[in-house]
Order: sequence, then structure tokens, then C-alpha cells
Amino acid sequence: MAGGWARDGAEHEQMDATVNDALERARRALPKGESLEFCEECGERIPEARRQALPGVEYCVKCQSELEAHTKTQELYNRRGSKDSQLR
Repeated sequence: MAGGWARDGAEHEQMDATVNDALERARRALPKGESLEFCEECGERIPEARRQALPGVEYCVKCQSELEAHTKTQELYNRRGSKDSQLR
């Protein structure tokens, strides 16, 4: 089913690789260790309930939301796709 110079099954391999990359990024982003008492970004105190619920938390809810929104915009570009598919 692949077109052009791609071999058969290349589309599925590309989709699998994209999903695996996203999973690996998510696993690396999971907090680990002891939670911080103050937000790494703004310096505000992180509530005790958040620190207990999420071990290794480094940011308050507001800063974490902003960080995730910024990260999401960067993930929209498929770096594994062919140049032709990116130009369409």
C-alpha cells in the first residue's frame, strides 16, 4: 500500500514509531522522587495535598498547566514524516 519509494508497511511502522515516541516522552515527564515545597517556576508554595497526591511534583497547578500547554504545541509537528507529507 506504500506509495512512491516507500516499501510496503512503512506507514504502519511510522505510526508505531510516533506512538512509541509519545509514550517515551510521557514516561520521562512523570515526576520522580520527593516533591518540592515551592514551585520551581514561580516560587509559590505547592499545597500539601498536591505534593502527597503526586510524588516528585515540581510545579504548582498553574505553572504545570502552562508548561503542558507549551509542550503540546511543540508536539504537533511530525518529525518522522516524509518531507512530502509535511508540505501538504
